Amino acid sequence: MNGTNLLKIALRALANNKLRAFLTMLGIIIGVASVITMLAIGQGSKKSIQKQIAEMGSNMIMIHPGAEMRGGVRQDPSSMQTLKLDDYQTLLDETKYLSYVSPNVNNSGQFINGANNYPSSITGVNREYLDIRQLSVDQGEMFTEADILSSAKVCVVGKTIVDNLFPDGSDPIGKVIRFNKIPFRIVGVLKSKGYNSMGQDQDDVALAPYTTVMKRLLAVTYLQSIFASALSEDMTDNATEEITTLLRENHKLKATDEDDFTIRSQQELSTMLNSTTDLMTTLLACIAGISLVVGGIGIMNIMYVSVTERTREIGLRMSVGARGIDILSQFLIEAVLISITGGLIGVVFGIAASYIVKVVFAWPIYIQIYSVILSFAVCTVTGIFFGWYPAQKASNLDPIDAIRYE
Repeated sequence: MNGTNLLKIALRALANNKLRAFLTMLGIIIGVASVITMLAIGQGSKKSIQKQIAEMGSNMIMIHPGAEMRGGVRQDPSSMQTLKLDDYQTLLDETKYLSYVSPNVNNSGQFINGANNYPSSITGVNREYLDIRQLSVDQGEMFTEADILSSAKVCVVGKTIVDNLFPDGSDPIGKVIRFNKIPFRIVGVLKSKGYNSMGQDQDDVALAPYTTVMKRLLAVTYLQSIFASALSEDMTDNATEEITTLLRENHKLKATDEDDFTIRSQQELSTMLNSTTDLMTTLLACIAGISLVVGGIGIMNIMYVSVTERTREIGLRMSVGARGIDILSQFLIEAVLISITGGLIGVVFGIAASYIVKVVFAWPIYIQIYSVILSFAVCTVTGIFFGWYPAQKASNLDPIDAIRYE
């Protein structure tokens, strides 16, 4: 019996029990759709995180005072004052792997403009901070080097602060606002970046010369952190090693002494977050994959029923010359047809469900071709695996006993 005839017989058998065939496919449909949707959500989250990190500066390096905390032990306050302006100057003058370096000091408080006020913080930086954090000025201009040298009371603010302090839509450039009773003149407004993937408002920012924040607001001589940018993402590790060497020399640390500073890079953060999202994606796919196994068990169950119902038919076919391999192929083709058809419908449903999640819940999704191919291949293998045993049982029936079966 040739393959075409076997296919026709299998299609006729399925057509005679349309509802049962569809209900059998349902497990496969749900399984494939679930796997594609879960992988799309997981990969979408990963892509979103990578995009946000790239917008913040994928080669950004952050240097904080104090050794790395272990076991949640609080450090002595004096150890958190180890970064000085000399360290910033050293990195500015002597590094080969850094393109930009900026001091960083921060103070929280209340912005006031007439009857309007807004709680936020002001960050003291230099002009290179914009390049490090991938920020740009939309209106006005960035403060100058002369402003830094003179500790001028000027600032560049984000859209959120402008919206809260100037709700009437008036032009903020040149206006004087107060921060913790200190007047600041707005010289520029940053281009809006919106919220990042962690829900943080990237427009709730105010930048001023670091000298102004250190002298007029905090009255300190140390830095809270130093932000830098490697020449390229590939050079981040080299830059980190170079920074470590220079700061240890500056702080006169012995070979046996621990670092009194901590270095973190966006590359390190990106690797950690990617690892977490990959783990969550795998977990989601495994949970969704369980329904594929359930669908396969459904195929096996229905094929068993089909073999039992058609025992006499099997006996008649074998008595007129059908071989065991023909009977095996017939039932195996039925199982594979159910599986492949369910897989195709599942792929369509999975892609549709992914876009519904994107539209309704505003979650990022990313459908990869491999996830569609993988889930379709798995459902095909599932059909063969779970359809084999009932088909094998049918092919081993004795023709005489099969014809006599009631």
